[in-house]
Amino acid sequence: MAHKAGFVNIIGNPNVGKSTLMNAFVGEKLSIITSKAQTTRHRILGIVNGEDFQMLLSDTPGIIKPAYQLQASMMDFVKSAFEDADVLLYLVELGEQNLKDEKFFEKITNAKIPVLLLLNKIDKGNEEQLAEALKHWQEKVPNAEIFAISALENFGVTEVFNRIIELLPESPPFYPKDQLTDKPERFFVNEIIREKILMHYKKEIPYSVEIDTEEFFEDEKIIRIRSIIMVERSTQKGIIIGHKGAALKRVGVEARKDLEKFFGKQIHLETYVKVNKNWRSNDRQLRRFGYNN
Repeated sequence: MAHKAGFVNIIGNPNVGKSTLMNAFVGEKLSIITSKAQTTRHRILGIVNGEDFQMLLSDTPGIIKPAYQLQASMMDFVKSAFEDADVLLYLVELGEQNLKDEKFFEKITNAKIPVLLLLNKIDKGNEEQLAEALKHWQEKVPNAEIFAISALENFGVTEVFNRIIELLPESPPFYPKDQLTDKPERFFVNEIIREKILMHYKKEIPYSVEIDTEEFFEDEKIIRIRSIIMVERSTQKGIIIGHKGAALKRVGVEARKDLEKFFGKQIHLETYVKVNKNWRSNDRQLRRFGYNN
C-alpha cells in the first residue's frame, strides 16, 4: 500500500475550537486551550503517524485584524498556513456567519486544494439551528465539504480524520515516525505557564505576557526548569506576583502539575517576573520569542 503524507492546516476565527480539534486528532495536549480569544500565538505542528500515513496538523492563531506588531506576526502564521496546505480545515462554530478578515475568506473560497468546513460546537444548538447553519455555509463556501462536529465532545471527529487520510497525497513521511511535533521542550514549558496566566488574570495582563524558559536541565528522574514571565509595565509585574507572591505561586504550582503530566517526570520549576517594555511592538524582541521569522 502506498504511503500518504501531507500538511493539514486548521484556520478560523478566535475561540472556535481549533486547539481542541488539534489535540483531539493528535491525542496529546500540544495546544493550550482557554475560554479567552487569541490563546494560540504560534503555528503549532502536531504529527499523527499511522502505518501508511503521516498527517502534519497545524494549529494557527485565530484570524483577527491586527492592532499591534505581535498580532501582525500572528497573522503571518495564518498566511503561511495557506501556502503549504494539502488539505485546509476551516473551523466555524454554530451561529457564526463570517470570517473576521474578508481577504482570508476569499482565499478559502478560491482554494485549489480540498477544503473541509467543520461546523463545530453543534452540541450547543438544536436541529433547526444546525439545518440553518449547514444551508448558510453550503451557499457561502460551495467548494467545501461540510462536517458537523463537536471537538470537545469528540463527536464527528473520527469521520473528519478518516476523510483527511483519504485526501492526503502519496508521499514518504516528512518526519521520523516517532516524532510528535516540531517544537522543542522549552516551547511547551512556555505555553503551559502562559495557559495558567490566561486562566487566572483578567483584562490586558495575559496579552502583555510572554514566557522565556532560560534553563531546562533533564536528569534521569527530574527536570529542572527556570522560566521568566515577561510583562510590559512594572504595574503588571506587581499584579502577576500578587499579594505576598500568592498569585505567582498559584501559577507555578498549577504549571508544574501539568508539566509533570506532559513530560512524565518530576519537575522542579522556578518562575520569575521581569519587565520588558513594549515587547509586543519591538521587532527584535518578537524575533527573539519566535515571531517575525
